[in-house]
Amino acid sequence: MPKWFLAFLVSLLVLCAPPVWPQSQIPPRQETLVVTGEPEAVPADEVDRAVTVMDTRTDPELYRSSADYLFLDPSVDLQQRAPNGVQGDLTIRGATFDQTLVLVNGFRVNDAQTGHHNLDVPLPDDALQHLEILRGAGSTLYGSDALGGVVNFLAVPPAVSELRVGAGGGSFGSNLQHASATYAGRKLSEQASFARDSSTGFIPGRDYRDLMFGSTTRVKSRLGDSSILLGYGDRPFGASQFYGPYDSWERTKAWLATLSQQLGQRMEFDLGYRRHTDNFILLRDDPAVYANNHVTESWQAALRRHQALWQSATFFYGAEGYRDSIVSNNLGRHARNRGAAYADFDVRALRRFAFTAGVREEVYGNYHGEFSPGANAGVWLSSRLKLRAGVNHAFRLPTYTELYYSDPATLGNATLLPETAWSYEGGAEWQAPAGIAAAVTVFNRRERNGIDYERSSPAGVWQAANIDRINLTGVEVALRAPQIRGQQLQIAYTAMQGRQDIPAGLMTEYSGNYPSQNAVFSWQGTLPGKVVGRSRMGGLRRPVEGTYMLWDAGVMRSIGRISPYLQVSNLTNTSYWDIVGVTMPGRSLTAGMDVVIARKASH
Repeated sequence: MPKWFLAFLVSLLVLCAPPVWPQSQIPPRQETLVVTGEPEAVPADEVDRAVTVMDTRTDPELYRSSADYLFLDPSVDLQQRAPNGVQGDLTIRGATFDQTLVLVNGFRVNDAQTGHHNLDVPLPDDALQHLEILRGAGSTLYGSDALGGVVNFLAVPPAVSELRVGAGGGSFGSNLQHASATYAGRKLSEQASFARDSSTGFIPGRDYRDLMFGSTTRVKSRLGDSSILLGYGDRPFGASQFYGPYDSWERTKAWLATLSQQLGQRMEFDLGYRRHTDNFILLRDDPAVYANNHVTESWQAALRRHQALWQSATFFYGAEGYRDSIVSNNLGRHARNRGAAYADFDVRALRRFAFTAGVREEVYGNYHGEFSPGANAGVWLSSRLKLRAGVNHAFRLPTYTELYYSDPATLGNATLLPETAWSYEGGAEWQAPAGIAAAVTVFNRRERNGIDYERSSPAGVWQAANIDRINLTGVEVALRAPQIRGQQLQIAYTAMQGRQDIPAGLMTEYSGNYPSQNAVFSWQGTLPGKVVGRSRMGGLRRPVEGTYMLWDAGVMRSIGRISPYLQVSNLTNTSYWDIVGVTMPGRSLTAGMDVVIARKASH
C-alpha cells in the first residue's frame, strides 16, 4: 500500500469526530440555484452537467481565500507558486491552465496574454457569495477557452445591511485586514469591500502584498434589474525561482467593470471591460538586466433573449462581441476582434426529464469561425436516482504569449492553429433515504491541434506547437455521509489517464502534468463549546512532481458579533511543489478576528 494512501487513511480515522462541507460535488436537497453550465438559473437537482456549487458565505473565517474552496474539488488542480492563489494556475479535468475559463458573474476574466493570470480576480473574498465549477467543455455557452471547464465567481445582492471588519496575522510575517459595508434595500443594494494580505515570505524572495477593492450595486426599476460591478487588484510579489534559478520580482494589476441591464422580462444587455498589467523583472536587484511589461485590455458585450415556447420548453438566443489588445515590450502591439451568435433549446418535463441542446458560431480574424454544438440530458429513474449524459464541443484561440513571446528559453509560434476538443461524459446521482448521497461521472476529452511547448532535450528551447491529438479519460466519484448532529463528512476522488501523439524524442511542458489521482477528504461541523471546525486532507499524484498529501484545518467561534478564528495550512509540514523547482511553504498558522460592528435586517 502506498505510504501517502496509508497516511490518508490514518488521518481520516483520527479526524472522525463525525464530521458541513460547502456544497461540492453533491449539493444537499435544497433550493440552490445554479447559473453556470445552463442557459438560465435552475435548481441544483435539475442541472444536467457536472457542476460543483460552494457557498463562500458560510463560516468564511475557516478559509483563508477562495483558493481553499477550490481545493475541495479533486477535479480542480490549483498549481501554485505561492499560497492563496498568488500566481496560481487553475486547471480542471487534466486540461492546461489556458484551457480553463474563469468568469465573474458570467463575465470573462481570462487574460489574452497568458492563462497564468486567470486567477487575478480583482475582488476581495468578502465580495463573493458563491463559487460554481463546471467540469467539462463549455464553449457552446461561453466561447473560447472552456475546454476543461469553467469557474464562475459570483457576487449576488446582500441579504442584510451590515458593517464588518477583520484582521489577522501569523507565520512568515503574514498580515491581513478586510472590511465590508453592505446595504440591502427593496430597490437598491450595495456592497463595498476591501482586503489586504501581505507576507514577508517563508524563504527570501517570496514576499507578497495583495490589495483588493470591490463594489457591487443592484438597482430595481420598471425596466428591470441593473447590476454594476467594479473591482481593482494590485499584486506585487517576489518571484524567486518561478521562472528559473533567478531572484525575480513581478507585479500584476487588474481592473474590472461590468454592467448587466435587464430589458424587460425576456432580454438582457451585458457590457464588460477588463484591464491587466504585468511587470516582470528577472533580477530583482538589477532591473536593467531583463524586464517584460505587458498591458492587455478587453471589451465584451452581449444581448441575450429567451422565449417560452410552451410550459416546459424555452428557447434562448443572443449575440456577443469581444475585443482584446496588448501593448508589450516583448510581444509587440496586437489586437483581435471576435463575434458570436448562439441558440439554445431547453426542455424540462414533470421533474422526470431534462434536455438541453445548443449551437454557437464564433467568428474571429479574417472571417475564420468555430462552430460549437452541445447537448446534455438528464432523467430521473426515481425520486432518488438520476442519470445524466452529455456531449459538447470546445475550442481555444492561442494567447499572445503562445503566438509572439521570445526569450533565450522559450519561443512563441505565430502560425499556431486554434485547438478544438470534443468532450463526452455520463454519470449518475443517488440520494438515499438516510441522507447518504453518491455521484459518479465518467468523462473523455479528445483534442485536436492542442497547444503546448515542445523541446527535444532538457537543455533545449521550448517551442510553442500544435499537438495533433490528445486524449484523456477519467472518473469522478463522490460520497457524502448523512448529516449527524451538525457534522458532515465527504470523500471525493478523481482519476485520469491521458495520451498525446507527439514525435518520438520530444517532451511537452504542460499537457502531461495533470494529477493522475486526487483524493479529498473533508469535514465541517460543530465541536464542543460552540466551536465550528473544518478539515481538508488531500492526496495527490502527479507524473512529474510525484505524490504528496496536504492537511489544512480551521476553527472559529462566534461570540455575539465577534468571531475569533485559527487556521492551519500544511499541518503535516509536507515538503512539496506544484511547479517543478518552486518550493511551497511548510506548516503555517494564521489567527485573527472578524467583528460585525452594525447589522440591520433587509427592508
